[in-house]
Amino acid sequence: MKILTGNFDQLATQVNQREEQAASKPEVEAAVADIIANVRANGDQALKDYSQKFDGVQVDDFKVSQATIDAGYASCSKELIDALLLAKRNITSYHEKEVSRGFIDSEQPGVIRGQKLTPLAAVGLYVPGGTAAYPSTIMMAALPAKIAGVKNIVMVTPPQPAGINPAVLAAAKLAGVDAVYQVGGAQAVAALAFGTESIPRVDKIMGPGNIFVATAKKQVFGQVAIDMIAGPSEIGIIADGQSNPAQVAADLLSQAEHDKLARPMLVTDSQALADAVNLELTKQLATLPREEIATASVNDEGFIAVVENLDDAFKLMNLIAPEHLEVQVDEPISYLNQIQNAGSVFLGRTASEPLGDYVAGPNHILPTAGTARFFSPLGVEDFVKRIQFIQYTPQALGKEAKAITTLARTEGLEGHARAIESRFN
Repeated sequence: MKILTGNFDQLATQVNQREEQAASKPEVEAAVADIIANVRANGDQALKDYSQKFDGVQVDDFKVSQATIDAGYASCSKELIDALLLAKRNITSYHEKEVSRGFIDSEQPGVIRGQKLTPLAAVGLYVPGGTAAYPSTIMMAALPAKIAGVKNIVMVTPPQPAGINPAVLAAAKLAGVDAVYQVGGAQAVAALAFGTESIPRVDKIMGPGNIFVATAKKQVFGQVAIDMIAGPSEIGIIADGQSNPAQVAADLLSQAEHDKLARPMLVTDSQALADAVNLELTKQLATLPREEIATASVNDEGFIAVVENLDDAFKLMNLIAPEHLEVQVDEPISYLNQIQNAGSVFLGRTASEPLGDYVAGPNHILPTAGTARFFSPLGVEDFVKRIQFIQYTPQALGKEAKAITTLARTEGLEGHARAIESRFN
């Protein structure tokens, strides 16, 4: 992994966040637009054609039967089911604390104002297929939606020649997913956004996917809500000279193995640690099953930045705004106020990033590519909408009528003013 040195300004220039991976690529945008148009026009038939073309699977019935889901669950080991149940307990207990109740305000005589929170009616969860199965993502997305009160959670996942991974089906069952459909790619996003004969339209689409899925989510946004445009995984680690280089390297590789475009980053005030971590990366990569993917990530996307002090390390990470941020220093919680931009923070040398991926409870669907500057992790609030309400008595309206008509006429909206005055004529 390349090691960067220099003063803070020089390092800031070198590590400045790369372009968002889901940024427009004309050929992808055009291909996705064609897919969406085809699904809108031809519904299930378009989905069947794409399943044959892209997945090599002939799909006659998109909906996965309850018997198939139950069989998948039954085929999983007790060890896996116990792990999923632990994750469910911790994810639920964490996200239950996010629930808001709205409010009502009647402090002014004759005036009632308030806000009610209403759960979305239906949400769609995209679960990637291919080389890796992600039952943990199902738990992270579906459980907060359930807590929010969503009545219909629909899951889509690419069809597989040997059938959908049993762990995915088990997670869907435990998380309370209401229906599972075997369809993937941009065509699945289009189906969720507009509906087909078999797949219902939803109000919001969530979940990670490749560039075609991310581009499709971007193109249907406005017809439906989406969680975020997610890019490849990132991990940023701030570590001092007392950190264990083997552990730091292992944590960097925990994200590098996701994708050749994943971005592992270490910022340290110790040149000795930087050198030792590099040696460990070479050693550990040699035995990693996903060595090819992780090596490309480490060599092409990753870096180690050596700074003068830990304050500069935190300033640099705030510029990067990483998806995951580990703080491997003594008394890490004392640095929490220095963190302004990060998706999820892991405090201390024991809090390895996979802890958050699976069982700790905070969500692992996180902003990437620098969007932690303005996006937040997925949570209960993502599955509710706010509805405002107002009630005025005639007396209360009379007190404020003149101010309303003055503002309306200032904006050239005579009809607004007359609507208020009609109450007093």
